[in-house]
Order: sequence, then structure tokens, then C-alpha cells
Amino acid sequence: MDDTQLKQALKQLLIRECDKQDDIDWQSIDDAEPLFGQQSRIQMDSLDALQVSLALQQHYGVRIEGAKDGRRILNSIDSIAAFIRQHS
Repeated sequence: MDDTQLKQALKQLLIRECDKQDDIDWQSIDDAEPLFGQQSRIQMDSLDALQVSLALQQHYGVRIEGAKDGRRILNSIDSIAAFIRQHS
């Protein structure tokens, strides 16, 4: 799977796991766009982060340990993709 395919798959996973299908089209998400906070259109919360973390573990075999690491890794599609590449 190349980088573009990975990022597309991550965007789809994110929208599905955060239950945002009705709010945001996965194709409109920018790779560097923040996923948390006031500046974010997605506005992930801690429950979303947990669900996404579990889905990443199931689909990609990567484990995110701790809230601080989770926040850094789940910051954007770019940061998630980099983490997966680093750990697979």
C-alpha cells in the first residue's frame, strides 16, 4: 500500500470510527488538518481517540500507548500515517 492509499484508508477509518459520515466527506480532509481542538472540523474527543486507536490496532497492528502519545500521533492524517510506517 502506498502513502496515498494509506492516507485514504485512514481518512475513511477516521470518519467511520468517529461516526462523522453525515457531517464530513472523507475526501475533503486535508492530510495535515488538525483532528482535535477548536481549529478542527472533525473535532475528535477522547472517546473518538480511543475508538480510532483500537481500529488502528486491529487494522494495522500498531499500539498507541498513553494519552500524550495518542494526542501527538492522532494529531493529523500525516502523523497517523508516519506512525504506522514507523511501526510496521
